[in-house]
Amino acid sequence: MEIVTHLINDTIEFYKWTLTIADKRVEKWPLMDNPLPTLAISTSYLLFLWLGPKYMKNREPFQLRKTLIVYNFSMVFLNFFIFKELFMATRAARYSYICQSVDYSDDPNEVRVAGALWWYFISKGIEYLDTVFFILRKKFNQVTFLHVYHHCSMFTLWWIGIKWVAGGQSFFGAHMNAMIHVLMYLYYGLASCGPKIQKYLWWKKYLTIIQMIQFHVTIGHTALSLYVNCDFPHWMHYSLICYAITFIVLFGNFYYQTYRRQQPARRDVSSSSKAGKAVSNGTLNGLSKAANGAMLMGSKEEKPQENSGRRKRKGRAKRD
Repeated sequence: MEIVTHLINDTIEFYKWTLTIADKRVEKWPLMDNPLPTLAISTSYLLFLWLGPKYMKNREPFQLRKTLIVYNFSMVFLNFFIFKELFMATRAARYSYICQSVDYSDDPNEVRVAGALWWYFISKGIEYLDTVFFILRKKFNQVTFLHVYHHCSMFTLWWIGIKWVAGGQSFFGAHMNAMIHVLMYLYYGLASCGPKIQKYLWWKKYLTIIQMIQFHVTIGHTALSLYVNCDFPHWMHYSLICYAITFIVLFGNFYYQTYRRQQPARRDVSSSSKAGKAVSNGTLNGLSKAANGAMLMGSKEEKPQENSGRRKRKGRAKRD
């Protein structure tokens, strides 16, 4: 018992120490005073994952078509706003894409970067609604481990990022991810408009490919920062690399199961259809060849008879 008490006390003391090096600019911003509100939201999310399907078990699924259109296009505008703010602020602050330390000053450009990153953190909390809508529409197959892991970990871990490093190298991943989410929610928004639009949405699998490219770029960028010994918490760099690897594995498995694994079956179907066409064509060609052969044989048989008749007539003419 004493060991447990000692461990708890050490954890509390360590947390108090980390607060002394936290970003003072964001401590009064919503949800940033302490981690409890963020943890409460994430816990409520996990609780809904358990209770939501039970509630919807004997109920008809909600359609939510108009709600989804408004939600998805709102997320398009929010992510584009985050992308634009990060681009404009980091450009004005002359950020380096190779190594950029955190500037904790009240410089307007640095505060603008921190504000954009805070909105990025908030957007990850709003994205919990993706899961809520899946459950209310009874699309339980969409609520996979990858889906839950991605949503829950991003919102929770980005609280740490905003609390201690709201700037510097943190901008790179958020900047890239915000642009990808513009494309992603644009796809979902258009898909919500109905079958007339859905038939033009052939590029879904490329969203997954872009996301996987994003994780590889993140690892490369982070490794470069470590290589040049960038003035940014190294433990965050190593943690980010490990985190990106988990996404590469999970998204890679999703891509294989969804797109690549189905291709052999499609090839079998296409090959069988081609074989069927070949057989039918061969049969028709064989029949036509046989018919032509029969006609030729018939014509050959008729010609000797005609010739023999002519010879007989010539013979009779000579006798006469």
